[in-house]
Amino acid sequence: MKVQPTLSEGEGAKKNKIHFDMKKEQLTRADYESVAVLFGCEVEMIMAVAEVESLGAGFDDRNLPVILFERHIFSRLTNRVFDKVAPDLSNKVPGGYGDVKAQHERLNRAVKLNRDAALQSASWGKFQLMGFNYKVCGYATLQDFINSMYGSEKEQLQGFMYFIDSQGLDSQLRARDFAGFAKVYNGKDYKRNKYDVKLEAAYLRLAPPRPDPK
Repeated sequence: MKVQPTLSEGEGAKKNKIHFDMKKEQLTRADYESVAVLFGCEVEMIMAVAEVESLGAGFDDRNLPVILFERHIFSRLTNRVFDKVAPDLSNKVPGGYGDVKAQHERLNRAVKLNRDAALQSASWGKFQLMGFNYKVCGYATLQDFINSMYGSEKEQLQGFMYFIDSQGLDSQLRARDFAGFAKVYNGKDYKRNKYDVKLEAAYLRLAPPRPDPK
């Protein structure tokens, strides 16, 4: 049985609860707005994260969750024991991603080496949540997290909500602190990736025009 995280459990997101229609496959603006109200931020901030992370799509044209397999994470989680036999899958140097559609094939190959480490070494879904963060995304087990990522964009959004709350990133969303958000969400190398720049650009594309100050 899947764990469907709700924001009434534990300390999650100010203990408020949002009900999503899990039968729908794609997020609606109303879904984004519900989260924006919960965190007290502009809806375009949350939409911008999805756009930067996955171009706004939680699933590909094969109906598989969008993922990115990180070989340096797999190498770290497996104590580098596969670095020599499978350097394209296990390598202390990031990169070597290949085509977007090849990610599930890479993941499946890594699963044959070490299943749990492989699943934790991919970023998942519309908000590209890292598998190793499954607990801070509100899931009791790794398998619960994976089931949810395969379930729907609504479930992917629930995981995102838990992550934002657990990391205290709601304040950065409210303040439109793109660099502060990027440092935690994308990691210490966010400047190299220009994540903050991309996030701000996405927000400006999505946000309604602001009146010029007089």
